[in-house]
Amino acid sequence: MSSLEHPAVAKVAAALTEAGQHAAAEGIRVLPAEVRTAAQAAEALGVPVGAIANSLIFRLGSDKKALLALTSGAHRADPGTLEQLAGGEIGKADADFVRAHTGQPIGGVAPTGHPSPLPTLVDTALREHDVVWAAAGHPKTVYPTTFADLVALTGGTPGALGGAEENGQP
Repeated sequence: MSSLEHPAVAKVAAALTEAGQHAAAEGIRVLPAEVRTAAQAAEALGVPVGAIANSLIFRLGSDKKALLALTSGAHRADPGTLEQLAGGEIGKADADFVRAHTGQPIGGVAPTGHPSPLPTLVDTALREHDVVWAAAGHPKTVYPTTFADLVALTGGTPGALGGAEENGQP
C-alpha cells in the first residue's frame, strides 16, 4: 500500500475536501522517507523550517482531553502560553494517547482527519510564510496550506505560541 492509500491519509484528504480545501487535498505529497521532525520535513521540501507546521498533541486539563498546537518549526512551543490560550493545564501525550485522539501516528499528525474535532491553537509565526507545510496523516506525507486555511480548517485560536528557537537559542 502506498502512503496515499493509507487510511489516515485518506481521512485527511476527505476532511480537506469536505472543508472546501480541494487544492490542499490534491497537493498531498509522499516523501521518499519519513519526516518526523520539522527540520527533516524542511530539508526534504527545500523550504525554511519556519514554514513547517508542527502538529503537537498535549493532554489538556484533568479530564485529559487532547489539545492540538500547530506551531512553527522554527521554535519550540511555550507551555505557559499554551496553557493560557487553552484555558487549562497541559501535559505530555504518549504515542497511544496521540493515536487514540487523532487516528494518526506521531510524526504524521495532520491538522484534520481526526475521529472528532480537537481544540486547536495555531501559531501566528506561520503567517510569515505564503505556503506552510503540514503533515497529512502519515510520517511520509505532507500537504501545502496557509496560515489562514489552517485557522479556518481547525477553527483554531491564533496565538504567538513560540518560546526558544528549535535549536535551543533564544
